[in-house]
Amino acid sequence: MKYNQTTLKNLEAIPESSGYVLRYERGTFQSGYCILESKKVVVLNKFLQTEGRINTLIDLIPQLEINTETLEADTAKLYHEIISKLETEAK
Repeated sequence: MKYNQTTLKNLEAIPESSGYVLRYERGTFQSGYCILESKKVVVLNKFLQTEGRINTLIDLIPQLEINTETLEADTAKLYHEIISKLETEAK
């Protein structure tokens, strides 16, 4: 996976397509993010560089309720890649 702005935009589209609002704000998040489940809001540390934002989203996405039917083809492929990587690491 390439650590560039296009990859970041594709990763951001995954939760957004399921109704989550992504916000980049200042905070002292231990993990780089905070999830407000009841409001479907995800707050990411705005001080992270592109690589840090991508890694944070990769860690975060499996924890969210993602509706795969609403994903576009490119985004769905990336989502399944993240999930299969997680499953491989769990074995």
